[in-house]
Amino acid sequence: MSILSYNGGAMVAMAGKDCVGIAADRRLGVQLTTLATDFQKVFQLNDKLFVGLAGLATDVQTLHQELQFRLGLYKLKEEREMTPQVFSHLLSQLLYEKRFGPYFIEPIVAGLDAKGKPFLSGMDLIGATMTAEDFVVSGTCTGNLHGMCESLYKPDMDPDTLFETLAQSLLSAVDRDAISGWGGVVHIITKDGVTTKELKGRQD
Repeated sequence: MSILSYNGGAMVAMAGKDCVGIAADRRLGVQLTTLATDFQKVFQLNDKLFVGLAGLATDVQTLHQELQFRLGLYKLKEEREMTPQVFSHLLSQLLYEKRFGPYFIEPIVAGLDAKGKPFLSGMDLIGATMTAEDFVVSGTCTGNLHGMCESLYKPDMDPDTLFETLAQSLLSAVDRDAISGWGGVVHIITKDGVTTKELKGRQD
């Protein structure tokens, strides 16, 4: 079993019309043993920027603290918030710095750019980045998530439709993955603010 799937987890981000959403499950496990059902994998970095960290749980916490430090330095120096594009480059560079002893994380960046348009990117554990205009997935059930997102995604969804699509994609995908699930959380980012809702999933 890959070290990336040691703790399990599923994550998806999706773009709508002037809004973007990111969702993740809540399970923390050691292979097939469930340790907690409230583990945080998605973090809000500013009003219009979220990062999802899927992979080894200890690296999730370490990398989150490092990113908060880097964002604080940027804000002090530049006197402005970091845009999703700049943050994606920063995260990619940070992961590549550690390429010979990497963080076992496959991150997703989701946010709204300076013009209020959705930005999505995903990367592997050494920072090779890909951007998308529809959706990005990460975690242990990426095949299931790709299938669900391709079936349910529609362009230019409003925030409510985007939430329903994300929720159904996540819950349906983790039903067929033994090492992710146990509920989830969905964040919808619009120009007016962030809406966060928790999902109750199968607990078996």
